[in-house]
Amino acid sequence: MARLTALLFLPVLIESAFSISFFLPVNTRKCLREEIHKDVLVTGEYEISEQVVTVHTSSTVVGDGSIFKITDSSSHTLYSKEDATKGKFAFTTEDYDMFEVCFESKCTGRVPDQLVNLDMKHGVEAKNYEEIAKVEKLKPLEVELRRLEDLSESIVNDFAYMKKREEEMRDTNESTNTRVLYFSIFSMFCLIGLATWQVFYLRRFFKAKKLIE
Repeated sequence: MARLTALLFLPVLIESAFSISFFLPVNTRKCLREEIHKDVLVTGEYEISEQVVTVHTSSTVVGDGSIFKITDSSSHTLYSKEDATKGKFAFTTEDYDMFEVCFESKCTGRVPDQLVNLDMKHGVEAKNYEEIAKVEKLKPLEVELRRLEDLSESIVNDFAYMKKREEEMRDTNESTNTRVLYFSIFSMFCLIGLATWQVFYLRRFFKAKKLIE
């Protein structure tokens, strides 16, 4: 069976958590991609189970189960699990990057599609404030204030990043406009020079032919 690859692109959203479920056919690889900022905690849970169906004929299953892997844009592996069925993962991003979460089925033969459930959180949603409250002995109001403080900081960082991207795009546009202007001026001088050369050349040619004095 030919190997299939499907990519599901996730845009950068204000929400810092998402859950998704999908079926993973035999010998298929499905990936999800998301952009995440620098120094952000990412946590998640996954579960891979077979679709419940009634099979009236015998079947042969060959393979090593499913592989779960998380990588960045440089193909560095942040989390990997072979023969994955259920588990949790956590990591902290070192830089703003595009991260890819992939599920791959290595089974072959007549087997049902596997049902994949993924619950992924990052930023404020990934923090365990109940555990923080126990360690730091915080009151419920203090915990809520801590959560709001972290959320405000996350929003400020998002706006700062968008402002930086806007400045970079503006600088790129200004640089492009400057180059286009210089190229236009250069092209204009080239055309003027060519037209002047043509005038003198034709004048000498016509004088040589004694068509003009």
